[in-house]
Amino acid sequence: MIQLNNTFRLKTLFVFMFFIAINLISAQDVTTIQSNNEDISDNLDLEAVASIFGESKDLEDFEKRLNDPKTQISNLDLNNDGEVDYLRIMETGTDKNVHTISIQAVIGKDQFQEVATIDVEKDSKGSSQVQVVGNVDMYGSNYYVTPHYPVVPVFFTFFWMATYRPFYSPWHWGYHPPYFRPWHPYPSYRYRSNVHVHVNVHNSYNRTNVRMNNNTVNINSNNKNNSYFKNNPDKKFDKRNSGVSNRSELNKNRKTSASKKGINNKADLNKAAKNKGINTDKGYKSSGRQVTKPSGNKPATKPSTKPTTRPSTKPATRPSTRPSTKPSTRPSSRPSYSRPSSRQAPSRSSHRRTRH
Repeated sequence: MIQLNNTFRLKTLFVFMFFIAINLISAQDVTTIQSNNEDISDNLDLEAVASIFGESKDLEDFEKRLNDPKTQISNLDLNNDGEVDYLRIMETGTDKNVHTISIQAVIGKDQFQEVATIDVEKDSKGSSQVQVVGNVDMYGSNYYVTPHYPVVPVFFTFFWMATYRPFYSPWHWGYHPPYFRPWHPYPSYRYRSNVHVHVNVHNSYNRTNVRMNNNTVNINSNNKNNSYFKNNPDKKFDKRNSGVSNRSELNKNRKTSASKKGINNKADLNKAAKNKGINTDKGYKSSGRQVTKPSGNKPATKPSTKPTTRPSTKPATRPSTRPSTKPSTRPSSRPSYSRPSSRQAPSRSSHRRTRH
C-alpha cells in the first residue's frame, strides 16, 4: 500500500509539472508575437496625415482635423496615460520658397515630441510641392511620403503671400481646445484597419529615400521637442527594430513573414483579420446566382416589357365593370319611386294656394 501511494504521488507530481511547463512555453510564445507585431510607428499613419493636410482650409483647421475625436487620425499615447496625446502644429522654419511645419505630441508640462514634419516648397514653376517627413526616432531614417493632389489646396497660396504670418499652436499641456475629447488608444492592428478609411484614394502617395528640402534644420536638435526619445533612448527606431532602416523596410519584412505563415492572398488576410477581431464584412453578401446579360441592347428591351403589361390589364378590367353596373341600377330605381312622388307634391301645394 505504501509503494502504491508513493507511485501515485509521483505520477501526480509529474503531470502537474508537465502542465506548468506547457503554460510557461505558451506564455513566452505570446509575448514574442506581440513584440514582433507592434511598433510605435503603427499609431500614426503618415498617408492619412498627408491626406487631411490637402483637405484643410489652413494650418489651424489641419490641427483640428488631426485631433478630431470623430475621425481619430492619431492613436499615439507616448506618455502611457491611457489617453491619445494631443498633436499641436508649429511652424519651425519659414523661407522664401520653403515652409516647414512640425507635428508635435504634447506629453507633459513643457514636454513635446516631434513625430513628423511637413515641407511645403515652391518650385521654379511656382507650384507647391509637399513632403511628409517621419521623425527618425519614430519611423527610422529616410522615411518620406510625397503626396500628389489632383486639385492643389487653396491655402497653399497663403504661404507665398508677403502678408503671411507663421502659425504657432496656442495649446499645451492641460490646455486644449473645446472640441478635443481624449479617447483611449486602440490596438495597433485595429487602428491600421480603421484609419485607411480617411485616406483619400484620389491622391497618390509616393515613398522615396530622397528628401525634397535638404536645408531644413533638424527639429531634434531642440531637446524640448524631443522629450520622449530623450527620456527613452531604448525606444528609438534602430533600438526597437535592429537591422531595419525605416518603416518601409519594416512593412516588407512583415509581408515576408506573413507569406511564410501561409497568408498569401486576400482571403487569408481577411481570415487572419477576423481572428484578431477586425470586421471585414462589406455589408453585402452574394446570392450565389449567376448574372446573365440580355442579348439585345437597352432600347430593344424597354419597349418590349412595358407596353405588353399595362395595356393588357387596364382596358380589360375597367370597361367590363363600370358600364355593366351603372346602367342596370340607376334607371330601374328612379322611375318607380322618386319621380312619381315628386309630381304629387305640386298638386297639394296648388290646392292650398287656391283655397286661400
